Amino acid sequence: MAENSTLRSELWIGGTWRPATEGGYDVEEPATGTVMGQAGSASAEDVDAAVRAAHEAFIDRRWSGLSGRERSRILLKIAELIRENTEALAQAESRDVGKPITFARVVDVPGAADQFEYFAALAQQMDGSVRDTPLPAFAYTRREPHGVVAAISPFNFPLILSASKLAPALAAGNTVVHKPAPQTPASAQLLGEIFQQAGLPDGVYNLVTGPGAETGRQLVTHTQVSAVAFTGSTVVGREVARTAGELLKPVAAELGGNAANLVFADADLETAVETIISAFVFNTGQFCMAGSRLLVQRPVYEQVLEILGAAVGGVPLGDPSDEGTVIGPLVSGAQRERVERMVDDAVSAGARVITGGSRIEKDGGYYYAPTVLADLPEDAEAVREEIFGPVLTVQPFDTEAEAVALANSTPYGLAAGLQTSDLSRAHRVSEQLRAGIVWVNTWATLDVAVPFGGVGASGWGRESGPEALASFTRTKSVIMAISPEASTPGAS
Repeated sequence: MAENSTLRSELWIGGTWRPATEGGYDVEEPATGTVMGQAGSASAEDVDAAVRAAHEAFIDRRWSGLSGRERSRILLKIAELIRENTEALAQAESRDVGKPITFARVVDVPGAADQFEYFAALAQQMDGSVRDTPLPAFAYTRREPHGVVAAISPFNFPLILSASKLAPALAAGNTVVHKPAPQTPASAQLLGEIFQQAGLPDGVYNLVTGPGAETGRQLVTHTQVSAVAFTGSTVVGREVARTAGELLKPVAAELGGNAANLVFADADLETAVETIISAFVFNTGQFCMAGSRLLVQRPVYEQVLEILGAAVGGVPLGDPSDEGTVIGPLVSGAQRERVERMVDDAVSAGARVITGGSRIEKDGGYYYAPTVLADLPEDAEAVREEIFGPVLTVQPFDTEAEAVALANSTPYGLAAGLQTSDLSRAHRVSEQLRAGIVWVNTWATLDVAVPFGGVGASGWGRESGPEALASFTRTKSVIMAISPEASTPGAS
């Protein structure tokens, strides 16, 4: 695989690249605002062809019919090839998303490889269980794949959040039609090539790209799609869940977040501030689990604001291809305009700007200064809703109960965190925070063995860990008569 692989305007269907019937669409490079290439624009006909290829591959059992050990070998080969192609994948991710190249190399690519490696092991453990019953019969359960899975991934972590769906779906024996975000198709195209090199049978993985929501809607409603895995905004997630629900299709949905990070007066402030900054600038704030709401106990409130004001401006911002860059551009002009509007509205509502608060003009890219806003009213949109940019809102609290109430005051529940030196408080508050994952004295510390996912408006289902397989399998019970009485309904 070439390290400077260019975008393709074709679609990967049935083991071959084929032209998109509606041609291509432009994909921008966020660092410059210029077109980096074209990706294929899938039509309803293309989506149907991809689903039918996946359905055929499932029905003839070319993948699900393999033993878990055989599937595991191929998944391990995929992990190996991802690592071998680190530079090509990192460059694609950096250019496509505006992601700092160093992060792409040390976080995104290894994280994707870890997903396939981990689920390769679980593919060999897809066991059911024997059930002890009073029936004159032998009863056991089987864990079976759904069939064709529609995997719809977002723009902020295209490679990792594709792998976190594809790896468990494939480990369980499903076939897949993958739709990445229209802004970021590059790494998905490279994955298609890697899957073929690894020996994944034709038709088991299919890739359709395209602008707008229509491609995703066609996937979700297709009669041969059996399950849906989606990561994206809560607004779109509700529509996906509503549509799939009407068709009685299971959905795993990891949606928006608005995570609160609680700093208690007993915290080590030097360590806490480092965590606070990384929690809201990581991936330029385009992170569903970003610690974008900071709640600080009043005795140290102004001190924390002072430290943040002095430190945040020193975080390296610039060209994502520069190895020293920590904050890159936002993914698009539209995303930057959204961040600008939310910050401007907060300031108009009385927020105090500690640092930042404006766009940065650089190379035509979509840059925005890391921003800290204090003293926001509780009903401000920047407090209530996900910003998805390098913006931190800061509010004071007095008591532990008040902190928990503020943290739980939005409908979202994807992540939360707290900074404290009191071990009892850490356990007590973690239990009360309404979130799928809670970090204590750290942030965004993740591993493929540990599940994450949301509650409330942040969705349901879990990615990573053995829990992820629940989204991609269903349980079948088998009851086998071992005496004539067992043939009588209800016999016990």
